Amino acid sequence: MRFVEIKTEQQQADTGLHRVREMLQKQRTMFMNQMRGLMAEYGIVVAEGPAHVAELVAILTDPDDHRIPAPLLDGLVKVAELLRSIEQKLEAIDKQIVVAGRSNATCRHLITTPGFGPIVSSALAAFVTNPAVFRSGGDFAASLGLVPRQDGTGGKVKLGPISKRGNGYLRRLLVNGAMSVLNGKQARHDPWLVRLLASKPRKLVAVALANKMARIAWALMMRQEDFRAMPAAV
Repeated sequence: MRFVEIKTEQQQADTGLHRVREMLQKQRTMFMNQMRGLMAEYGIVVAEGPAHVAELVAILTDPDDHRIPAPLLDGLVKVAELLRSIEQKLEAIDKQIVVAGRSNATCRHLITTPGFGPIVSSALAAFVTNPAVFRSGGDFAASLGLVPRQDGTGGKVKLGPISKRGNGYLRRLLVNGAMSVLNGKQARHDPWLVRLLASKPRKLVAVALANKMARIAWALMMRQEDFRAMPAAV
């Protein structure tokens, strides 16, 4: 049985700040989806992704665009104002997290790893108060739901999709970090990633890389040292 580790007052504050960040992100997504859905009913559709929401806001603030009736238009303008406010709050929180991470030794070690930015490094340092409660990096990755779910009967085990157990916030951050690695130059020079990308879907490779990143993070937190890349095979 694995017991919950007691956090210090500072660790509790750090995890609380990340929870506030997660809550604001959920609110931002909720408002974006609401705006998209209501405007789509009037035939106004833009490409998916937060970056394209600005196109919807531009339509709402265009005095020459009369496709949306006045009562709904006023409500959507208020939603756009809320979105702008949430974005500003998220930017301020991200700056706080970056500043706080500079004074945390574990965060400084983690950020030396490819795919680890200040946000994911700070989150791991805050939420994982004692990495020694896990027997291995594989156990730590499993606790975050980054391993295949095992189903079977009659002694035959089938591997399914990832379990998605544990802390979903940390899991999302690691997968996002993995995607940034796949979109960078490193993916073209890493033989392991090249082999996976040649035969597997990109998102599946990102989860596999996130699993590897979680195991590396556990090792760095246990040893309290910077990441050291393995020498390339000759």
